[in-house]
Amino acid sequence: MGRVAGERMTLTILGLEYAFRWIPPGAFRMGSSKKEQKEAAANALEFGHEGVDYLEEQNRHKVKISRGFWMQESPISQGMWKSVMGNNPSLCLGSERLPVERVSWNECQAFIEKLNGFEICPDGFEFSLPTEAEWEYACRARTTTPYWFGRSLNGDKANCYGLWPFGTDRQGPYLGKSTEPGAYPANRWGLYDMHGNVSEWVRDWFGIYPKAKVVDPSGPKRGFCRVFRGGSCGDLPVGCRAAWRGTGTPDSHDCTVGARLALRPVD
Repeated sequence: MGRVAGERMTLTILGLEYAFRWIPPGAFRMGSSKKEQKEAAANALEFGHEGVDYLEEQNRHKVKISRGFWMQESPISQGMWKSVMGNNPSLCLGSERLPVERVSWNECQAFIEKLNGFEICPDGFEFSLPTEAEWEYACRARTTTPYWFGRSLNGDKANCYGLWPFGTDRQGPYLGKSTEPGAYPANRWGLYDMHGNVSEWVRDWFGIYPKAKVVDPSGPKRGFCRVFRGGSCGDLPVGCRAAWRGTGTPDSHDCTVGARLALRPVD
């Protein structure tokens, strides 16, 4: 009998539980529709972000994920990072269950290399960052709306700057800090905080989307900036949509950017 979407698995590493959810193979439309792009640009303009047009989301295209993989249930925590790396670079403190932030893409690779050195992965899998396509596919969980839970966000269903809502005129909360997993609902595959809280590094270099259907894309072979996804507690809801793309150099640090692990099939 095959695995079920959202099936839960845990690994214990240095005394801490790492929970993962099974993400099945499948296909989806990656990026945002022209309608959503126009709505996003208008929303940004309304709140003083003139000139934002979300061109990076264009070329909405069909993507096939040919192999299932495990996605971490919530972002890498401060406790996990400290147990492996011996430090905690985060600015938002108070609980080791809070997501780690202010970690660079390069530092995430060092963290992952150490995890793989423990040789604890299920047979045929290895720790990695998800590809950008895998991340968006897991976030959407077979939904097509700007957020897995619908078309609007004002800080009620995800940790973001709810004072500047998207898809609704009703203002919501702004906490100004990250929250522990479980403060907001998980998507239908059991993943927490795919929108807001902390942005998450993915494997890919930033590049323009293709126009044709692709299978298991992994981005350009080289580039200047890496991609992060999901938006953060300090971002407008428009910047927490499933299609939104952020970028940073591999050695850059930001107090709103962390990461989420994947257990991907060994290439």
